[in-house]
Amino acid sequence: MTAMRRARSAALLFALLAGPSALAQTITLPNKDSGVRFLVMGDTGRGDSGQYETARMMATVHGMFPFTFVVMVGDNMYGADTPGDYVKKFETPYKPLMDKGVKFYAALGNHDNPNQRFYKQFNMNGERFYTFRGSAGGLAKLTEGGVRFFAIDSNYLDKSELDWLSKELAASGSDWKICFFHHPLYSSGKTHGSALETRAVLEPLFLKDNVSVVLAGHDHFYERIKPQKGILHFVVGAGGSLRRGDIRRTDMTDKGFDQDYSFMIVEIDGDDMYFQAISRKGETVDSGVFKRPAAAGTAVVASPTPGPPPRSDDEPSASPAPVAAAPSPSPSPVVAAPSPSPTPAPAKAKSKTKKKKPAKKA
Repeated sequence: MTAMRRARSAALLFALLAGPSALAQTITLPNKDSGVRFLVMGDTGRGDSGQYETARMMATVHGMFPFTFVVMVGDNMYGADTPGDYVKKFETPYKPLMDKGVKFYAALGNHDNPNQRFYKQFNMNGERFYTFRGSAGGLAKLTEGGVRFFAIDSNYLDKSELDWLSKELAASGSDWKICFFHHPLYSSGKTHGSALETRAVLEPLFLKDNVSVVLAGHDHFYERIKPQKGILHFVVGAGGSLRRGDIRRTDMTDKGFDQDYSFMIVEIDGDDMYFQAISRKGETVDSGVFKRPAAAGTAVVASPTPGPPPRSDDEPSASPAPVAAAPSPSPSPVVAAPSPSPTPAPAKAKSKTKKKKPAKKA
């Protein structure tokens, strides 16, 4: 088996180095069969060259790190959303991943038609908000451990959604609770920045029921926020859109990158969450490991590999030169089987985004 894995690694490295547009990429994650492996992307649906090039890098990374599903944090379809647009802006660029059995789980962004929830490939099952469990070993009951994801519609946080979220978070016995939606509770973006009203509504629920990680988009760059009240926040909004130089200097940024399109791969193994942000060109712009606060006693982010500590400011750093290396892919890709949980009937779809309601006092 060792000889076989070495041969596969050598073949993969040769293929990467042979292509003029492909860069050799080092995967810093453990890449274990026992891990829950997924990719995060946001603000993707433009159907232009930037999105297509980033999607090709995602497929390249999948060859080394066989993630089993993708979390989409909104703005999945800019502009028109005819059947032809779904082909151009989603099905064509991500066909290599879908052909490998990778599933996509979407949340709605402010540019998305709410009717996207009926699109089969987004696995929303007609719901604006829903939950599913990611597992290396298959399906499990809601009350069992593991990694549970909660897709939230942050465009309109009505009572039905908040009641559902409170109930689902409290009922879940999962070790990891990860919420994903479009508007970031914390962001250093000049264009949008932190969604303060949304934070006032959602953060108390997250703290009450031990949410560990929050994934968002909306600002078109990558940012890792210093843990806020024990919760690790990411902005992953440059999968198909980019605003260069949009990150402001703040004291809450651990790492920021706004110089190119990017996405993030993640592996959760036990109490550790490993992450790696990768640019369109295949350069690693950030990586680290986050220990689940309930296990660590406090939120800790550290580098999994020797190197300089994360930047303490939000100044975009130059991308490091790619390093030729032979990663060791798992001998047999793990097929995670997330399954949407039953949720209450959503509110009727609106053609325009409504203004969020302010938080109600408990």
